[in-house]
Amino acid sequence: MTYSTESIRNIALAGHAGVGKTTLFEALLLAGGAIQAAGTVERGNTVSDSDSQEKARVHSIDSCIAQLDRGNCHLNLIDTAGYADFRGATLAALSAVETVAIVVNAINGIEHGTRRMMMHAKQRGLARMLVINKIDYDGAKLPALVDALREEFGNECLPVNLPANRGSRVLDCFFHADGVTDFSSLTEAHQRILDQVVEVDETVMDRYLDAGEGALTPQQLHDAFEQCLREGHLVPICFVSARTGVGVPELLDVAARLLPNPAEGNPPPFTRGDGTPLKVSGDPAAHVIADVFKIVNDPFVGKLGVFRVWQGTVRRDSQLLVDDGRKPFKVGHLLRPQGKGHVEIEAAIPGDIAAVAKVEEIHFDAVLHDSHDEDRIALAPPSFPAPMFGLALVPRHKGQEQKLSNALARLAEEDPCFRVEHHKELNETVVRGLSELHLKVMLERMRERYGVEVEAQPPRIAYRETIAAHAEGHHRHKKQTGGAGQFGEVFLRVEPLERGAGFEFVDAVKGGVIPGQFLPAIEKGVRQAMEHGAVAGYPLQDLRVTVYDGKYHPVDSKEVAFVSAGKKAFLDAIGKAQPIVLEPIVNVEVAIPEHSVGDVTGGLAGKRARIMGTDAQRGGELVIKAQAPLAELTDYPTELKSMTGGRGRYSLDLSHYEAVPPAVQKQLSEAWKPHVEED
Repeated sequence: MTYSTESIRNIALAGHAGVGKTTLFEALLLAGGAIQAAGTVERGNTVSDSDSQEKARVHSIDSCIAQLDRGNCHLNLIDTAGYADFRGATLAALSAVETVAIVVNAINGIEHGTRRMMMHAKQRGLARMLVINKIDYDGAKLPALVDALREEFGNECLPVNLPANRGSRVLDCFFHADGVTDFSSLTEAHQRILDQVVEVDETVMDRYLDAGEGALTPQQLHDAFEQCLREGHLVPICFVSARTGVGVPELLDVAARLLPNPAEGNPPPFTRGDGTPLKVSGDPAAHVIADVFKIVNDPFVGKLGVFRVWQGTVRRDSQLLVDDGRKPFKVGHLLRPQGKGHVEIEAAIPGDIAAVAKVEEIHFDAVLHDSHDEDRIALAPPSFPAPMFGLALVPRHKGQEQKLSNALARLAEEDPCFRVEHHKELNETVVRGLSELHLKVMLERMRERYGVEVEAQPPRIAYRETIAAHAEGHHRHKKQTGGAGQFGEVFLRVEPLERGAGFEFVDAVKGGVIPGQFLPAIEKGVRQAMEHGAVAGYPLQDLRVTVYDGKYHPVDSKEVAFVSAGKKAFLDAIGKAQPIVLEPIVNVEVAIPEHSVGDVTGGLAGKRARIMGTDAQRGGELVIKAQAPLAELTDYPTELKSMTGGRGRYSLDLSHYEAVPPAVQKQLSEAWKPHVEED
C-alpha cells in the first residue's frame, strides 16, 4: 500500500525473557494479514526466530523486523531478545522506533527485564506502553499486577483497555465508557485516563471542562494522547493473550489510532561534528539522513545494512555517502526486511526501515546521507553495557588464523556488545561479550557459518596501572655516532588524577628551552611507556604529565631523541610516584531462587564482593546486586549453576577500577618480567 510518514508506526517489543514477545509478534503479523498462519517458538517456525541457534535454544537472540498494514497505517514491528546476554541488539533497535511496548508476563509480573527496558526507553525519550500478556492463564492476578505496575513505574501507568468475559475479550476504555469487565470498571477507567490525557493541553482541558468530552474531536484526543506519551505523562497498559489472539486486534488499533508517528515522536539526538545538536526535519524532499542500527552478514545477499530513514527519501539507484566518506555508493537494491526475507522496494521515506546490501564500508551506527552538507553528523547510540566476559581463542586447526580473524570481524560487525581484541605482546586473540552464554552462541555461529573451530580459555584480566603520588623525572638523551648526533633533555612531573579521568599531557615549557615542534615527540615517548606499565606490565591511566623544562641542540636535536628522553624521564618519575595496579570492578546482578540466597551471598562475599542490595521478585525469585573484582568471577558461571541447580543467571557491567590488595599486587609484580628496551 502507499502511505505517508504520518501513517507509519515504529514499535519495538521488549521485556524480560519468556514473557511471550515472539508469540505476540507472530499474533500481530497474523492479525495484520502479513502471514497466513502463526508459527510457534516450540516448533521453530516463527517469523522472528529463524536462526539455527534461536531454534535450538527456543528463544530469541537477535532483533527481527517485519511490517504489516492496519487500515491506513503501516506498522514496522521489531521483536527483541529478552535475555540480558543478548541485549546489544535489543538496545540498538531502540534507535529505530518511537514507541517501546514492554511485554509483561501476567503470571510472573514485574521482572528484572521489565525494569531494565522501562529505564532504557525512558532514558532514550521514547514513548512507552505496557502490554500484559497471558491474561487467560491460570494464576493471573491482573488487578494486583496493575497496582504493582503503578506502584513501580508511577501513577501515569493506566489501562487503555480491560479484559472481559474471563479473559476471552478486551474492551477499549479510552474511546468508550460502557461495558462489563473482569475487574475494575470501564466507566472509572475511561474517566481516569481521559483526565490524565486532557490535562497536558490547556486548550483541550478548558474545552473538556466547559463542554465535556463530547466537545473534543478524535484528533484533539489523539494529539493530547500522543503528547502524554512523548512527555512520559502516560504509560498505557493493554491486555492480550498472544496464544489465543485475544486483545491482539485491539492492540493494533491502539497502535494505529493513538501511538506517535515519526513526525510526532521526540527528536532523535543527532549532533554535528562540533557537538552542536542537529534537528532533522522529517521532510521527504530534504537531504537524506538515515542511521544504520543493524548489520546482518547474510549468506545469500552478503553484508546487509538495516537503517531507519529520518529525513529525505532513499530511492533505488540513488547515491549515498557513509559518514564523512568521500566516495558515494549506489543503492543498487533497496530492501525492506520481513523476518529472514527481504522485499525489494523503490523508495524509503522518513520513518521507513529499509536495508542495502553489499556495501562493505557500511557499519553499525553509520549515518547515510546524500550531501556533503551532512558530513560529520552522528546519532547518539544507546548506552551499551561493557562486554566484560572474555575468552582467549586459538584455532583448533593450524593455518586458520586468518580465517578466524575474518570470521570474528564479521560477528563483531553484527553485535555492538561483542568485541574482539588482539594482544600483540601476548600473541592472544580475546573475544569479550556479556556472558558465557553470549560468547558460546557467538562461537557456535562462527563454527556453523564460517567453519572455524577454536580452543577457548580464560584471558588475562584487563588490569591497569596508575600512580598514588606526585613525582618528578629527568632524562638527558645524548648520542654521538660520528656524524650528526642525537640530543634531547626533558624535565617533567607526574601527578595522579581521579579514577576514569584518563591521561592529560600539559606543556608548561617557558622561554623556548624546548621548541614546540618537539613536544609531540615527548608525548609520543610518554605514551609508549604508558602502554607497557611500570609495576606489572599493564597500561597506565588516570595521570597527568607536565613537561616544564629541558634543553635542545640546534643541530643534534631530533624527534627520535625527544621520544627517548620523554620516555625515560617519564619512567624515572613513575618509579618515584608510588605506582599501583588497578583491577576492574564490575556491577553484578544475580537472579536466583529465594532458597539459594544464603549460598550465593556467601559465595560472593568470598570473592571480595560488596553486596549492594537485594530486590524480591514475583515468583519466588530474588535479585542480588553487588560489586566485585572481575578477576574473582572467572569460574562464576559454573559455581552459580551448581548453587542454584541451573536456575541462577547473572549479568556484569563495568563499574570502575580500584587498587588491588597489596598481596595481589605483589603476586602480579613478581609474575611480570620487565623487558628493558635498548635505544
